[in-house]
Amino acid sequence: MGTAGRGPAEEIRITVTTDNTLQAQSVPTPAQGLPPAVAGLLRPAESGAAPGATAVSAPLGDRPAPSPAPAEGLVARLRSAFDVLYREMVKFGAIGALAFVVDLYVYNLLRVGLWPVTEAPLGNKTVLCKVVSVSVATVVAWLGNRYWTFRHRRRATARSEFALFVVMNVGGLLIAAACLGVSHYLLGLTSALADNVSTNVVGLVLGTLFRFWAYRQFVFTELRDLTKGPAVA
Repeated sequence: MGTAGRGPAEEIRITVTTDNTLQAQSVPTPAQGLPPAVAGLLRPAESGAAPGATAVSAPLGDRPAPSPAPAEGLVARLRSAFDVLYREMVKFGAIGALAFVVDLYVYNLLRVGLWPVTEAPLGNKTVLCKVVSVSVATVVAWLGNRYWTFRHRRRATARSEFALFVVMNVGGLLIAAACLGVSHYLLGLTSALADNVSTNVVGLVLGTLFRFWAYRQFVFTELRDLTKGPAVA
């Protein structure tokens, strides 16, 4: 008598009868010693199948992994979005601080003379000094935000992006000026301290928040995959 396996659920038992003929019979394989879940797969009769029927089941290693729960996927997406936003805010603040230092340095360089210039090139032209310093600081801020803060969102056309960047900066300047006007003329807070608080604290904070929002919504809007190589500037 010999046996030939046909899978985990049954086997073919071959016997030799008295008249020297072969008789094949399908019998279930024993399921003793197996976990309950696996033993249930190996007992087709217990699941309502006919005796001797083959139970087909995919190997455990070939079964696809269960998909994550919707709640877990939502939390992961929110966490990823918050992480990106946090990094953008930190970089945006660093570039803003650098632009402020550049503005301050260039203005005093032109107004009173700083290293490496010993004499003030535009000593008697205060407004022009400020215009030049703000222009240089704006270019520095745009380059920093384009190639670092929002490098994954920068536009393919740099010229139109810079034009929108300037417009949004003007909007931030108008917000700071509006805060000063409301405080000085409408509220009657005319002291030097009140003017500084309204424009350099309240106006600066509101203008910065506006610029960060406007940059993401209107200036740096072309999302790109940086893993595919350098983007076209």
